[in-house]
Amino acid sequence: GVVCAPSRAALMTGKYGIHNGVSGNNDDLPSAQVTIAEALKARGYRTALFGKWHHGKTRPGATSYVHPMDHGFDEFFGFTNATHAWEHFPKQLWSGREMVPVSGYADTLFADKATQFIAQNKQGPFFLYLALTAPHLLIEAPSEDVARHTGRFPEADPAKPANAPYAAMIERLDAEVGRVVKQIDSQGLGRETLIIFSSDHGATFENGNRGASAFHDSNRPFRGQKRTLWEGGIRVPAIVRWTGSVSAGRRSDATVHMIDVLPTALRAAGAATNPEWKVDGRDLLSAWKDGTDPLDVIHFWEWRSEGSRQLAAMKGDLKLVRIGDQPAELFDVVRDPAERRNLRPANDKTASELQRLLEGWLATETDESRWGK
Repeated sequence: GVVCAPSRAALMTGKYGIHNGVSGNNDDLPSAQVTIAEALKARGYRTALFGKWHHGKTRPGATSYVHPMDHGFDEFFGFTNATHAWEHFPKQLWSGREMVPVSGYADTLFADKATQFIAQNKQGPFFLYLALTAPHLLIEAPSEDVARHTGRFPEADPAKPANAPYAAMIERLDAEVGRVVKQIDSQGLGRETLIIFSSDHGATFENGNRGASAFHDSNRPFRGQKRTLWEGGIRVPAIVRWTGSVSAGRRSDATVHMIDVLPTALRAAGAATNPEWKVDGRDLLSAWKDGTDPLDVIHFWEWRSEGSRQLAAMKGDLKLVRIGDQPAELFDVVRDPAERRNLRPANDKTASELQRLLEGWLATETDESRWGK
């Protein structure tokens, strides 16, 4: 997705936003949707979420939003409000269903909880969703981290630096992820644990970012940013690690979508999706384990929130993008990752086919997903 909530909901449910009810940041994940946590909890897994749980408006007639512990998580520590998730030095967080005072850097607090959870549950199966918040919007990092980068980059306002703290946020993110992975290995769980690391969308150039992403050229070489369907908004790196099952050091350029996480994770747990869930994603575990790229399928994206209307469909290397009422354009995102060269004039048949498939996909939107539009 191009923003937080749709991307996270796709990961949690294995479904596109038009099918799970979360197409914009103001959409709350409906209680009827089945999450990875619920599916694994039913198989005896201990489940936890430490970090950001994104919720927006409730369903019409509802009196409260859906708490993560109502969606299959046994433990929760973090944010339930997207606005407060900008805070990297929060004064209070949710611990279960209770708000408690806290002190420290948010991602360090979440990683602390994660390492404790792993140690406490090493004897049985567990699912951990560690939703770290850096470098989300506000540019804040521990002073000792910032000090290591101070003076390395020019600053528009040296009294209020942004570029050094942004670099420090990324460094701290890496350190906290590394600490969690090290805990898995120290507990002897490397061969039993599938780890998936990814961002929810591309970097932002919004005001709260204070120009840091632009200075560091965070989306290079891609066009666009968060809230766009150009590659800079939707293409993010991902790392998969499963010691002894997924070969180390191998790179794949295959297209993987957040909707693929749920069926793949369930397969790793020896389970399968229930047809009644109507999951959109694919089980990619075999491809990850044997090194073959999964067969190409058509992926779709839509961003029709906050006054925007953007649509995209991708098959193989070719991606159709339609912005507002402008004619759709076609790009080869492998040979032209910056999406500078519109190939539609020479490939109108392919573009028309993708347009037809995109319209057919939109026609499958559920009533539950339309309520907020």
